[in-house]
Amino acid sequence: MDYFQKLTKQVATFLGITQFVATALAIAGVLIAAYVYSLPLYIVALIGLAISSAVAYLSGRLASTYVTEPVLFLWKAILHVSPSSHGASAPDLDKSRVGKELVTSLALQVYQLASSETPTPQSARHTAAAEHNRTDAIMQNFPLPVFVMDKKQNIVYANTAALHYIDQPKQDVINHNMYSVLDLSFPSDHTFDAWLTDSRDNKATASESWERVRLMLGDQKTKKQFDMAAYYNKDNPENAETIITFFDKTVRYNKDDDAVSFIALAVHELRTPLTVLRGYIEVFEEELEGKLDPELEGFMHKMQSSAQQLTAFVSNILNVARVEENQLFLQLHEENWEKILRSILNDMALRAQVHDKTIEFSIQPDLPTVALDRVSIYEVVGNLIDNAIKYSDKSSQIIVKSYLRDDGMVETTVQDFGIGVPSSIIGNLFEKFYRNHRSRAQVGGTGLGLYLSKAIVNAHGGQIWVQSKEGEGSTFGFTLAPYAQLADELKTTDNKDIRRTAHGWIKNHSFYQR
Repeated sequence: MDYFQKLTKQVATFLGITQFVATALAIAGVLIAAYVYSLPLYIVALIGLAISSAVAYLSGRLASTYVTEPVLFLWKAILHVSPSSHGASAPDLDKSRVGKELVTSLALQVYQLASSETPTPQSARHTAAAEHNRTDAIMQNFPLPVFVMDKKQNIVYANTAALHYIDQPKQDVINHNMYSVLDLSFPSDHTFDAWLTDSRDNKATASESWERVRLMLGDQKTKKQFDMAAYYNKDNPENAETIITFFDKTVRYNKDDDAVSFIALAVHELRTPLTVLRGYIEVFEEELEGKLDPELEGFMHKMQSSAQQLTAFVSNILNVARVEENQLFLQLHEENWEKILRSILNDMALRAQVHDKTIEFSIQPDLPTVALDRVSIYEVVGNLIDNAIKYSDKSSQIIVKSYLRDDGMVETTVQDFGIGVPSSIIGNLFEKFYRNHRSRAQVGGTGLGLYLSKAIVNAHGGQIWVQSKEGEGSTFGFTLAPYAQLADELKTTDNKDIRRTAHGWIKNHSFYQR
């Protein structure tokens, strides 16, 4: 049945019943007055008129409420979708008593028309403002610090978490240049500023992340450490070119720093007795050369190897502490790499021999001289060979190669054929204190050797890398720059060497508009 016809029938039925009840009540009143109380005729007429009037009024009110109920529901539905309704709630259509099907159908039509209606400029502005307010409310309650910068790197937005994190009031942050507000330092020359410059030159959108970023607060005493993520959007219409957010790791990274400092303090006390021990071992070797049987000579070699290993351990710990405090200074001199490498390998040969390993090496002749710091580069090669010895498992072969690459860099590799490294953890090998959980129980170590080696190689202007396959072995390699490539850097010094720091904290250095 048609919804409108059904509504008409419902209304007609209701009105008929109402009229019947009203007439019945009037007749009943007249009969009671005339026959029960035997009142005069004129009084009976007055009573009948009063009853008819009262019943007609009440039935009219009831009928009007009943009949206009569908109009009321439609009115509420229209108000709900009206831009000027100021949040009027939608009607509960399930409570409709009259023409429920018709009312529901018409209300749905109203909702559909409202959703497909082309917004007017005024309604569009209203919607945009509402969206902006909603976004701002979300960001203000977002738990991570968020900063938004314009093209001039002025901070145009900072949420509540950001202001709290840097402990500065809003008026000292908004519309101020980020370099004057955020004293950021990065663990390498891949800084936020360098990334942003490259993104502006080459990309429309870009994103990047950094680990172990440092921030000194305004009091120059409080230090925050965190991981940082950034997003760049060229020519953003909202004047929000760059967004950065911080992931606070202050407690964790400070624990790492404190652990290194504590270990370094303890290890420092080992240097004097270790020096004495090595001195006595060297004296015994010289005085007893040729006088010991093979077994005792083997014991002497093991003592010397253990002393070398302990010395390397002490040097690693102390140098990592210096790296963290930016106090490890390197002096790069012009050196013959073949000569230096052969000397290091000869020293490491005894350690390999004690562990039943052999070091084979192939060095390309006529390599160019390189710029290096002898002491620190000794640690790099020593750490790589020491790892090859420890992780070779049953294999006895270790291969060292050095050659000139096509790009002019001198590359040196250390290859073993041992247990290898799972591909899932290769990216973590150069992190501080990282140890592979699968091998840490079988092989000792601190997890600092590769971390320190990377810092030293980077300070030399080179790169360090690893290739490995589980069960087949690993190859670690690093590059050194030929001395001729650093000629320009020498022009700024009075000496024949280059002074650098390993793993220094690099600051954003862009000039900003005050």
